[in-house]
Amino acid sequence: MGRTLVLNRSFRAVAVADWQRALTLVYMGLAEALDEELTPYDFTAWVEASSSWAEPPAGFVRSPRLRLAVPEVIRLVRYDRVPHREVAFSRHNVFARDGHRCAYCGRRRPSEELDLDHVVPKSRGGPHEWTNVVTSCRGCNLRKADKLPDEAGMPLKFKPAKPPWTLLGSLIPHPRESLPQSWRRLIPADA
Repeated sequence: MGRTLVLNRSFRAVAVADWQRALTLVYMGLAEALDEELTPYDFTAWVEASSSWAEPPAGFVRSPRLRLAVPEVIRLVRYDRVPHREVAFSRHNVFARDGHRCAYCGRRRPSEELDLDHVVPKSRGGPHEWTNVVTSCRGCNLRKADKLPDEAGMPLKFKPAKPPWTLLGSLIPHPRESLPQSWRRLIPADA
């Protein structure tokens, strides 16, 4: 089963939820399920509508008494704001920012073969922050050791920077063509 796009009351995308959370929000009356025409349904109406659909895009959840369509999009009933957050500084997010590529050799690797490297080593007072930490493969990390990139003869392939916040961040799959059709008109092109 897929994921569900969550909109605020003003039809702006604010999150992506798993199908269980989406159905729970609709069941509790905190959200409405939306069909392809963006018609809102409360839980009872969604159960009734689900019984007449052949096969919705996100599939069905079945219980002994119900066959319930998984909504691709829900809209929160009372939430108007757009969350404003900063991208958390973490190993996972540094790898995502750098596209799982070593900042020194440029090769893409799986996460388990990557390390974080301080451009200006911590032993030389380098801070542990976005502008000083890069993704590094283990070989390059060992070779550079506690030297500066130019001392090690290992220039950076890119300058590290704090990534800009995008509303849905890494939850939105890329390329955009891989998004469910029902999401495309609801998500800004720069998300």
